[in-house]
Amino acid sequence: MIQVAIFVSPYTLCSSLSQACDAFSLANRLGGQRRFTLHRFSVDGRPVILDYAQIQVDGDLASAEHADLIVLPASGSDIDALLSQQPSLLAWLARRPPSQQLASLCSGAFLLAAAGLLDGGPATTHWALADSFRQRFPKVQLNEHALLSQQQNRFCSGGAQAGLDLCLHLIGWHAGPWLAQRVADTLVVERHRGLQSRFQPLLPDTLQTDAGISALLVWLQQHHAQALNLEQLAARLHCSSRSLLRRFKAATGLTPIDYLQRLRITAAQDALHQPQPTLEQIALAVGYQDRATFARLFKQLCGETPGAFRRRLLAVTGIKAQ
Repeated sequence: MIQVAIFVSPYTLCSSLSQACDAFSLANRLGGQRRFTLHRFSVDGRPVILDYAQIQVDGDLASAEHADLIVLPASGSDIDALLSQQPSLLAWLARRPPSQQLASLCSGAFLLAAAGLLDGGPATTHWALADSFRQRFPKVQLNEHALLSQQQNRFCSGGAQAGLDLCLHLIGWHAGPWLAQRVADTLVVERHRGLQSRFQPLLPDTLQTDAGISALLVWLQQHHAQALNLEQLAARLHCSSRSLLRRFKAATGLTPIDYLQRLRITAAQDALHQPQPTLEQIALAVGYQDRATFARLFKQLCGETPGAFRRRLLAVTGIKAQ
């Protein structure tokens, strides 16, 4: 029997904790026999108060010393507080033997990395935390596009629901892929969902420090289908093309043309939720005269063709594209 020890701290997200507990408990129920024992632990063995729950635990750090698998649920996005308030946990993690499996869900990867357990190997975490992770842990080979990563007995998952993908992977690892599939089917989730980058917004967050650029972005939302060039956009701000490039890059991290392409593809994603328009009609509606160019840019930014994107979405509803 595999002992799964799940860590709980005041920073633990209830959703991530319950996700892990539910997946392994369901595996026990569906597997015909008890394959996993679940053990919740905190630093000191005391109950942990979360935002809207008090979590009872089974022991302290020492109680999880010999667990087969240690799971670190997501801990939110306040990384400074998470790391500064967990010195005992980090020291304990750093002493874990290579044979003991450690798995992080979402931002839990910061704990593994801070303990030096991911250096030199692959890892993943929520795509929105990628820049912060890279700055803190340059020795780790972060791939924020991946849903899962594995470096020998060190496992990481991407953001939010990717934690369930990792739990399913670990169930399959220990009890067989058939049981992982049964758990996935019962939870009505798809296994092997591809890359986390499918869920990353194409348009970046924008600094609101340049009123002119902010106004231009609003204008682009309404006119992105028009044939536009750099000179025309600069004229709207009454500045040179060079000045526009500098200001636009500072506010968005992209050039105006790159931003325009992403804006058009985002509009196309919205249109592809509907079965009626043809791909040619959608391409024209968002600003592309050539379907091939549209399809190439769409796949480059989204990781799949427009047709595959639409089929995947409409398969959920049972609607067929015309």
